[in-house]
Amino acid sequence: MTDWTATRAEGEKIMAAFAPRMGRRYANGRNTDHGPGAHQAVSVLSLYIRRRLVLESDAVAAALAAHGPEEAEKFVQEVIWRGYFKGWLERRPQVWDSYRSGLEGDLAGLDRDRRLRRDVERAMNGKTGLECFDAWATELVQTGYLHNHARMWFASIWIFTLGLPWRLGADFFYRHLLDGDAASNTLGWRWVAGLHTRGKPYPADAQNIATFTAGRFTPRQSDLAEVTQGLEATEPDGLPSVLPLRPIAPPQPGRPTALLITDEDCRVEDFDLAALDIRTTATLAASTLRSPLPVSDLVTRFEAHALADAAMRVGASPVALQAADPADLAKWAASAGATQIATAYITCGPLHDWLDQAAPSLAKAGIIMCEWRRDWDSAIWPHATAGFFKVKQNIPRILEQVLP
Repeated sequence: MTDWTATRAEGEKIMAAFAPRMGRRYANGRNTDHGPGAHQAVSVLSLYIRRRLVLESDAVAAALAAHGPEEAEKFVQEVIWRGYFKGWLERRPQVWDSYRSGLEGDLAGLDRDRRLRRDVERAMNGKTGLECFDAWATELVQTGYLHNHARMWFASIWIFTLGLPWRLGADFFYRHLLDGDAASNTLGWRWVAGLHTRGKPYPADAQNIATFTAGRFTPRQSDLAEVTQGLEATEPDGLPSVLPLRPIAPPQPGRPTALLITDEDCRVEDFDLAALDIRTTATLAASTLRSPLPVSDLVTRFEAHALADAAMRVGASPVALQAADPADLAKWAASAGATQIATAYITCGPLHDWLDQAAPSLAKAGIIMCEWRRDWDSAIWPHATAGFFKVKQNIPRILEQVLP
């Protein structure tokens, strides 16, 4: 499927239709990848949750209302995983910086190494000769989506069987996944590589693939590498220290305000806009920042439609900004006489990097960058300092904080 409709209404329609399957049926069927056009066992809400066209709290509330806490447990945990990964990267932004600098080195290596360049191109074009891997590469490029289990198998084969640099694989995903975000993508690949949960890589197993593709693919075990250790030796210093969550300045009522809508959060109507003196509104197209390489047209189109839908819901006729010259942000706000830019919280990733580059011109113009942070994030992120188990233990407490 490539004709996803990037609106809040469509996301909520999908959520309502899937609610009857958020219980036992999800828990029992979620691991099976039935292939493109047949992903009925999973919700595919990640495209909408990624941009908060659907809120995590609403998806969890729908599951609990339909099935109760015991039967909805697995669905609730999977929704919270995304918040865990976001919080983990917020607490260790050094890992994102390392990924970006490492990716630059890996891309430079492609220019020097003709054989590596050939092997990476074969993998991305689905021409390795390994049927399952090639099918997933094709599905990703053509649809912008992969089942989560397929993502794990694909990453494992990329790293351990094909012996390709993991950051190039993560970049391939990030350029094509409609639901791609910096945290889930980077940390998911690191998890498979044995870098996130140190020393515990994820091995692609032939029998596992055959079982959980319902026999669509039946690779031989000899087709796949035996994974005995991960890539932890490539990071001998281990994980960096946990940092405090970065402070934010909330928008101040009464100040001349420029409202900025990004696809980090396309539900700005949830915030108290009426208290602000909004002089101008802009949408900021930033998906091209995901990679130095070209980003999929599917991704940029979905972003454009989501931003247009968000602007329509707040009744705005927005200025359409592109994340090109960071100085353009200050020029836009200053031209309307704004002294603060109000936007939903920008998590660690390429857009946050771009806003850091815009900071000097904003400061020179006397413009403050202000953010709203959602209660969902504030409830999960303090627990996202180690493995998921710490968050999992606190799920009842987290839900008490965020659900009415």
